[in-house]
Amino acid sequence: MPFAVPLDRPVATLAAGERQKLEILKQLYLGRRFLILDEPTSVLTPDEADEILGHVRGLCTAGAITVLMISHKFREVTAFADEVSVLRRGRLAGTGRVADLTHRDLARMMIGAEAAPAPAPRDGTPGAVVLDMAGVRARDRSGLKSVEIAGLTVRAGEVVGIAGVSGNGQVELMELLTGQRPVEAGEIRVKGTPWRATRAEAQRHAVRYLPEEPLRNACAPRMSVAENIAFRSFDRRGAGWRFWLSRADMRAMAADLVAAFKVRTASLEAPIAALSGGNVQRAVLARELTGEVDLLVISNPCFGLDFPPWPRSGRGSSRPATAAPPCC
Repeated sequence: MPFAVPLDRPVATLAAGERQKLEILKQLYLGRRFLILDEPTSVLTPDEADEILGHVRGLCTAGAITVLMISHKFREVTAFADEVSVLRRGRLAGTGRVADLTHRDLARMMIGAEAAPAPAPRDGTPGAVVLDMAGVRARDRSGLKSVEIAGLTVRAGEVVGIAGVSGNGQVELMELLTGQRPVEAGEIRVKGTPWRATRAEAQRHAVRYLPEEPLRNACAPRMSVAENIAFRSFDRRGAGWRFWLSRADMRAMAADLVAAFKVRTASLEAPIAALSGGNVQRAVLARELTGEVDLLVISNPCFGLDFPPWPRSGRGSSRPATAAPPCC
């Protein structure tokens, strides 16, 4: 294979991208002739995606396997698929040979006639330092090696991206910033004060998180959509703390946020695990962006999300969409 995964570690300790590679390896090893790949590259870098899909495409061309791939990434569909069918709100919106369709045709099938929103303009200059890491060292997930961060500074108004192939320290960095991994050396500071990532500190400094695989890392899957959205503020609503939870307040807030962030759910009382990956992501983002936010720490922000960019015209000639890196 054009990629490798560690063979001597528990699967639970692997990064999402490594688990994705492992699953594809397993299916090929078992000799499957028909593969259904549901968002196979959602947590992979573009180079990793090209390696995996290129190999799968080669097996298809050789007649070894047949593949049904579910994807929202235009670049991968046009580069590797022969035919495409587009679903919108549970119905078939269009179909055809990839060679006969432009990215604009596919986008119109996916989102209808409405144009995709343009990115918000960015202006101004970076402000004061919000996050600072200096000489930080910690054990990696194997416990055998160290992750070392000489320095990282994030200022107000900045979007700082950290890119890399899955399994090269991104998970450990996120765990350090969220207090899930102990710091062996160095210091993490938020707004000039030492950072331990307690709930009280997060509330005081307006720090929020959107981790990779939010259903696994940021939700209680069996609890309702309304309850999950209320995790940040269930004890802070109204004039003061109350012993009894106000479910009416929780539902009202959840209804407002579900509408504002376009979370598609059959009911606010439905288990959040019943939502699609993209809608889980939107629900968690709605929760984390509620109120004042000075620092948002995100890992794999496009995990599970539909992203239909509105590209330039031309059959397959649009600039490829690249995966968004983990960022702070």
